[in-house]
Amino acid sequence: MKNLLLIVFLAFFGICHAQGHRKLLKEIKKYQASASAEFADPEKSILTVEDQKTFKALEFYPVNLSLRIEAKFVRTPDEKPFLMPTTTDRRPEYVKYGEAHFILEGKDLVLALYQSTEGYDDPAYKDYLFLPFTDLTSGDGSYGGGRFLDVYIPKGNTILLDFNKAYNPYCAYNPRYSCPIPPEENDLLVRIDAGVKDYGQH
Repeated sequence: MKNLLLIVFLAFFGICHAQGHRKLLKEIKKYQASASAEFADPEKSILTVEDQKTFKALEFYPVNLSLRIEAKFVRTPDEKPFLMPTTTDRRPEYVKYGEAHFILEGKDLVLALYQSTEGYDDPAYKDYLFLPFTDLTSGDGSYGGGRFLDVYIPKGNTILLDFNKAYNPYCAYNPRYSCPIPPEENDLLVRIDAGVKDYGQH
Protein backbone atom coordinates (compact mmCIF):
# COMPACT_ATOMS: atom_id res chain seq x y z
CA MET A 1 0.00 0.00 0.00
CA LYS A 2 2.83 2.40 0.89
CA ASN A 3 4.55 1.68 -2.42
CA LEU A 4 1.31 2.39 -4.29
CA LEU A 5 0.86 5.72 -2.49
CA LEU A 6 4.45 6.63 -3.30
CA ILE A 7 3.92 5.83 -6.98
CA VAL A 8 0.73 7.92 -7.05
CA PHE A 9 2.48 10.81 -5.31
CA LEU A 10 5.46 10.73 -7.71
CA ALA A 11 3.14 10.58 -10.71
CA PHE A 12 1.14 13.56 -9.40
CA PHE A 13 4.36 15.49 -8.67
CA GLY A 14 5.64 14.75 -12.18
CA ILE A 15 2.41 15.99 -13.76
CA CYS A 16 2.50 19.22 -11.71
CA HIS A 17 6.17 19.73 -12.56
CA ALA A 18 5.50 19.29 -16.28
CA GLN A 19 2.54 21.67 -16.14
CA GLY A 20 4.70 24.23 -14.36
CA HIS A 21 7.36 23.98 -17.07
CA ARG A 22 4.79 24.39 -19.83
CA LYS A 23 3.37 27.46 -18.12
CA LEU A 24 6.82 29.05 -17.79
CA LEU A 25 7.69 28.24 -21.41
CA LYS A 26 4.44 29.82 -22.55
CA GLU A 27 5.08 32.94 -20.45
CA ILE A 28 8.62 33.39 -21.82
CA LYS A 29 7.55 32.77 -25.41
CA LYS A 30 4.78 35.34 -24.98
CA TYR A 31 7.30 37.88 -23.66
CA GLN A 32 9.60 37.27 -26.61
CA ALA A 33 6.79 37.53 -29.14
CA SER A 34 5.66 40.79 -27.55
CA ALA A 35 9.20 42.19 -27.82
CA SER A 36 9.38 41.29 -31.51
CA ALA A 37 5.94 42.82 -32.11
CA GLU A 38 7.06 46.11 -30.57
CA PHE A 39 10.07 46.25 -32.89
CA ALA A 40 7.83 45.52 -35.87
CA ASP A 41 5.37 48.31 -34.98
CA PRO A 42 6.39 51.47 -36.90
CA GLU A 43 4.92 53.67 -34.14
CA LYS A 44 6.97 51.99 -31.38
CA SER A 45 10.02 50.62 -33.16
CA ILE A 46 13.47 51.99 -32.35
CA LEU A 47 14.89 50.48 -35.54
CA THR A 48 16.20 52.69 -38.31
CA VAL A 49 13.79 53.31 -41.17
CA GLU A 50 15.88 51.06 -43.39
CA ASP A 51 15.91 48.17 -40.90
CA GLN A 52 12.17 48.44 -40.36
CA LYS A 53 11.66 47.54 -44.02
CA THR A 54 13.27 44.12 -43.62
CA PHE A 55 12.67 43.33 -39.93
CA LYS A 56 10.79 40.10 -39.25
CA ALA A 57 11.51 39.12 -35.64
CA LEU A 58 14.14 39.27 -32.93
CA GLU A 59 16.30 36.17 -32.63
CA PHE A 60 16.43 34.47 -29.24
CA TYR A 61 18.40 31.60 -27.80
CA PRO A 62 16.26 28.51 -27.10
CA VAL A 63 14.40 28.89 -23.82
CA ASN A 64 16.53 27.47 -21.00
CA LEU A 65 14.71 27.18 -17.68
CA SER A 66 17.96 26.37 -15.88
CA LEU A 67 18.87 30.02 -16.56
CA ARG A 68 15.82 31.17 -14.68
CA ILE A 69 17.58 31.56 -11.37
CA GLU A 70 16.38 32.39 -7.88
CA ALA A 71 19.38 34.24 -6.46
CA LYS A 72 20.19 35.38 -2.96
CA PHE A 73 19.58 39.13 -2.67
CA VAL A 74 21.96 41.17 -0.52
CA ARG A 75 21.27 44.87 0.04
CA THR A 76 24.24 47.27 -0.02
CA PRO A 77 22.93 50.39 1.77
CA ASP A 78 26.24 52.25 2.19
CA GLU A 79 27.14 52.65 -1.47
CA LYS A 80 27.91 56.07 -2.95
CA PRO A 81 26.30 57.30 -6.20
CA PHE A 82 28.47 57.20 -9.33
CA LEU A 83 28.27 58.28 -12.96
CA MET A 84 27.83 55.27 -15.23
CA PRO A 85 29.72 55.42 -18.56
CA THR A 86 27.64 55.18 -21.73
CA THR A 87 28.28 54.88 -25.44
CA THR A 88 28.13 58.69 -25.65
CA ASP A 89 29.13 61.60 -23.39
CA ARG A 90 25.99 61.12 -21.30
CA ARG A 91 26.70 60.03 -17.70
CA PRO A 92 23.55 59.01 -15.79
CA GLU A 93 23.88 58.75 -12.02
CA TYR A 94 23.22 55.43 -10.32
CA VAL A 95 23.83 53.92 -6.93
CA LYS A 96 24.50 50.26 -6.25
CA TYR A 97 21.41 49.00 -4.42
CA GLY A 98 22.25 45.36 -3.88
CA GLU A 99 23.79 42.15 -5.17
CA ALA A 100 22.40 38.91 -6.56
CA HIS A 101 24.43 35.86 -5.49
CA PHE A 102 23.97 32.56 -7.32
CA ILE A 103 25.79 29.45 -8.53
CA LEU A 104 26.04 28.55 -12.21
CA GLU A 105 28.23 25.87 -13.78
CA GLY A 106 29.72 25.28 -10.33
CA LYS A 107 30.88 28.90 -10.05
CA ASP A 108 29.89 31.37 -7.34
CA LEU A 109 28.67 34.44 -9.23
CA VAL A 110 27.59 37.91 -8.18
CA LEU A 111 25.74 40.58 -10.13
CA ALA A 112 25.36 44.14 -8.88
CA LEU A 113 21.95 45.80 -9.18
CA TYR A 114 21.71 49.56 -9.58
CA GLN A 115 19.07 52.18 -8.90
CA SER A 116 18.82 55.49 -10.73
CA THR A 117 19.23 58.48 -8.42
CA GLU A 118 17.03 60.53 -10.75
CA GLY A 119 13.95 58.37 -10.29
CA TYR A 120 11.25 57.71 -12.87
CA ASP A 121 8.09 59.61 -13.79
CA ASP A 122 6.12 56.37 -14.07
CA PRO A 123 5.15 55.13 -10.56
CA ALA A 124 5.32 51.56 -11.88
CA TYR A 125 9.11 51.95 -11.85
CA LYS A 126 9.31 53.04 -8.22
CA ASP A 127 11.01 49.77 -7.22
CA TYR A 128 12.88 49.22 -10.49
CA LEU A 129 16.51 48.07 -10.42
CA PHE A 130 18.86 48.21 -13.40
CA LEU A 131 20.85 45.06 -14.13
CA PRO A 132 23.36 45.36 -17.00
CA PHE A 133 25.77 42.48 -17.60
CA THR A 134 28.22 40.91 -19.99
CA ASP A 135 29.11 37.23 -20.27
CA LEU A 136 31.11 34.90 -22.50
CA THR A 137 28.50 35.15 -25.27
CA SER A 138 29.05 38.93 -25.50
CA GLY A 139 30.47 39.44 -28.99
CA ASP A 140 30.07 35.71 -29.63
CA GLY A 141 26.37 35.25 -30.21
CA SER A 142 24.96 38.10 -28.15
CA TYR A 143 25.58 41.83 -28.41
CA GLY A 144 29.19 42.72 -27.57
CA GLY A 145 28.14 45.68 -25.45
CA GLY A 146 26.23 43.45 -23.04
CA ARG A 147 22.58 42.95 -22.22
CA PHE A 148 20.11 44.09 -19.59
CA LEU A 149 17.59 42.49 -17.24
CA ASP A 150 14.58 44.21 -15.69
CA VAL A 151 14.25 43.41 -11.99
CA TYR A 152 12.43 44.97 -9.05
CA ILE A 153 13.29 45.35 -5.39
CA PRO A 154 12.13 42.13 -3.72
CA LYS A 155 10.37 42.04 -0.37
CA GLY A 156 12.51 39.19 0.90
CA ASN A 157 16.09 38.03 0.49
CA THR A 158 15.78 36.30 -2.89
CA ILE A 159 15.43 37.75 -6.38
CA LEU A 160 14.47 36.08 -9.66
CA LEU A 161 16.91 36.45 -12.57
CA ASP A 162 15.28 35.14 -15.74
CA PHE A 163 18.02 35.35 -18.35
CA ASN A 164 15.53 34.16 -20.98
CA LYS A 165 14.25 37.73 -20.83
CA ALA A 166 17.67 39.36 -21.24
CA TYR A 167 17.45 42.10 -23.85
CA ASN A 168 19.79 44.34 -25.81
CA PRO A 169 20.32 48.05 -25.20
CA TYR A 170 18.80 50.32 -27.84
CA CYS A 171 22.20 51.12 -29.35
CA ALA A 172 22.46 47.48 -30.45
CA TYR A 173 19.79 48.36 -33.02
CA ASN A 174 20.25 52.04 -33.70
CA PRO A 175 23.45 54.12 -33.23
CA ARG A 176 21.54 57.29 -32.41
CA TYR A 177 20.83 55.99 -28.88
CA SER A 178 23.04 56.41 -25.83
CA CYS A 179 23.37 53.22 -23.78
CA PRO A 180 24.94 52.42 -20.40
CA ILE A 181 28.06 50.27 -20.51
CA PRO A 182 27.87 47.38 -18.00
CA PRO A 183 30.36 47.90 -15.15
CA GLU A 184 33.28 45.49 -15.02
CA GLU A 185 31.96 43.92 -11.80
CA ASN A 186 29.02 42.57 -13.81
CA ASP A 187 31.12 40.59 -16.28
CA LEU A 188 30.14 36.94 -15.87
CA LEU A 189 32.80 34.37 -16.78
CA VAL A 190 30.19 31.90 -18.02
CA ARG A 191 28.06 31.69 -21.16
CA ILE A 192 24.50 32.90 -20.75
CA ASP A 193 22.96 31.15 -23.75
CA ALA A 194 19.52 32.62 -23.13
CA GLY A 195 17.63 35.74 -24.02
CA VAL A 196 17.98 37.83 -27.16
CA LYS A 197 20.87 37.36 -29.58
CA ASP A 198 22.94 39.97 -31.40
CA TYR A 199 21.32 42.05 -34.11
CA GLY A 200 22.91 43.18 -37.36
CA GLN A 201 26.10 45.20 -37.52
CA HIS A 202 25.40 47.87 -34.87
